[in-house]
Amino acid sequence: MRSSRFSDYEVYSDSAIDEEGSLIHIALMAEAEPVSVEDALRQPVWKNAIVEELNSIERNNTWRLVDLPLGKCSIGVKWVFKKKLNPDGSVSKYKARLVARGFLQKKGIDFDKVFAPVERLETICVVVAIACARRWQIYQLDVKSDLL
Repeated sequence: MRSSRFSDYEVYSDSAIDEEGSLIHIALMAEAEPVSVEDALRQPVWKNAIVEELNSIERNNTWRLVDLPLGKCSIGVKWVFKKKLNPDGSVSKYKARLVARGFLQKKGIDFDKVFAPVERLETICVVVAIACARRWQIYQLDVKSDLL
């Protein structure tokens, strides 16, 4: 007999969970980001995020279509989905990113130069220290990939 305290929940027997704990993983990921583009396209908020990313790629001329050199294999891409949260835990934005599977590239074969505009913790610490010493106000912002 099922306890009344579980009346609002779906209860499964232990045999419903396989060796990898699939049922548990599904329950824990109920509010998580999609893991596949198929899952994302079923939800309007994620579909809109995908469209926004594709529009940004086109606006910024991020890539151009070229013929693949003879004997070379293309490098695939993957969609990565992330919820951006406000300080109170509410969702501020649904973000979709189309990323190249660059770990498959070989220097000198697939690329010559690397451009990775990322921040370094040391630089942030120096900037914050200078701002504190000079009593400057510090503002944080999220830069969008749009061109103005």
